[in-house]
Amino acid sequence: MKRPLHPVLYCLLVLFSLSSAKAQTQIRPPVVEKEFRAAWIATVANINWPSKPGLSTAEQQKEAIAQLDFLKEHHFNAVIFQVRPMADALYDSKLEPWSYYLTGEQGKAPDPYYDPLQFWTEAAHDRGLEMHVWLNPYRAYHPTSKNISDRSIVKTNPELVVKLKQNYYWMDPAKKETQDKTAAVVRDLVKRYDIDGVHLDDYFYPYPEYNGGEDFPDQESWAAYQQKGGTLSRGDWRRAAVNTLIERLYKEIKAEKKHVKFGISPFGTWRPGYPSIVEGFDQYNTLYADAKLWLNKGWVDYFTPQLYWPINRMPLSFPILLGWWENENTKKRHLWPGMNVGDSSIKGTTETLSQIMITRGMLPNSAGAVHWSLSSVIRSTNLSKALLEGPYKKDALVPASPWLGKKQPEAPAVQTSRTGNGLQVGFTHPHADKVFRWVIYTQYGNSWTYQILNRNEHAATIAASIKDKNNKDVNLVKIAVTAVDRLGNESERIETEISQ
Repeated sequence: MKRPLHPVLYCLLVLFSLSSAKAQTQIRPPVVEKEFRAAWIATVANINWPSKPGLSTAEQQKEAIAQLDFLKEHHFNAVIFQVRPMADALYDSKLEPWSYYLTGEQGKAPDPYYDPLQFWTEAAHDRGLEMHVWLNPYRAYHPTSKNISDRSIVKTNPELVVKLKQNYYWMDPAKKETQDKTAAVVRDLVKRYDIDGVHLDDYFYPYPEYNGGEDFPDQESWAAYQQKGGTLSRGDWRRAAVNTLIERLYKEIKAEKKHVKFGISPFGTWRPGYPSIVEGFDQYNTLYADAKLWLNKGWVDYFTPQLYWPINRMPLSFPILLGWWENENTKKRHLWPGMNVGDSSIKGTTETLSQIMITRGMLPNSAGAVHWSLSSVIRSTNLSKALLEGPYKKDALVPASPWLGKKQPEAPAVQTSRTGNGLQVGFTHPHADKVFRWVIYTQYGNSWTYQILNRNEHAATIAASIKDKNNKDVNLVKIAVTAVDRLGNESERIETEISQ
């Protein structure tokens, strides 16, 4: 026989039940989506921009705006723009010559003059896109270029450069002067431009086919190292040179501007056997890139291994490789894989969407993807449409980087006024120059939603009512506005009741 509950206990249970029911009926405000959504824009060989060398300034700018508008309209939030494809510059540099891929003549400035990087950066920021500059640290000449200017390192410092059998010129990574050169270029970019990130890809020591399958011709620097009493093996010596540059770049970027992120997109596997299913190319012993070390040491703010393989492919499976890299992510940096299915069909589109969803599931605290390349996404109407209707349906903020700073911005001051059938919402901030994006949250009836505005947008018109799924009018109940800084930190959200 059950004993009756004590009266006091009974009352407590009733109160608990009532409070639980009330809590369950409260409308939870939304959490804005946070996901890095980027695309590479390659300038080498005019892969993505400009479409060919020698276009007029107006034509170049028109193409740039079309690409940035596409990214904004498809809810991307970052662009990785190649500004140094071969020891040259798609910006106004006193250190290296203007790029051949820009004007058709290395060393020739755009006419009428403009600074492409300044133009791209301002236009990207006006659309809520982060600007990451992408550099090749060692390539000095690409065979698709038609000339070498007198300002090219090939001519100014031939002692730092070797010629490869496939007509590439490559700077010797082991020489300190090479490291000094690349570091100076990076410092100059970070100091003079309002960029959000610096990005390196997978070209460290060159791929073997660039030299006809033969070893990299660094006999001179290797002999000099040995003569000075060096004891490392040749492979370790080469890796040490690359490691030195990676650590140096990270530290020097932070010394100049702490908020500028440093990212690397290495080849997708570290070594055969890591993890056990992996076979094939060994970047550790071929490109002399110890990518695992850089991630382990935290010499990056984000890491983008080029995982250009399908989910079900063995021995190179997208989720297995992503999981391995995450296990090596001991400093908990952003892990935003590079994706390139290389197939514009429905099957290829499904594969890309599946990879995005797998990444979200495996890395829920900092999801993200970088697509190779922008032109591929634009040309694939299947993919671009599916992204916008699926995983990129809502706009998203770039995930925050707490190790670079986690101070919450002040909340904006919000003013509202009635206008026609809507509500005019204006907002100001005591440090508006530090705000990169704004988020406006709106509650209609029992449902919340949000929209993300860009840095120069300080007002919006909000509808007084909307149609629900049953085509009935639902009134605006509450609004809130938050400010988001360059590191993705969002201010407190203070809700404002809307009287009817």
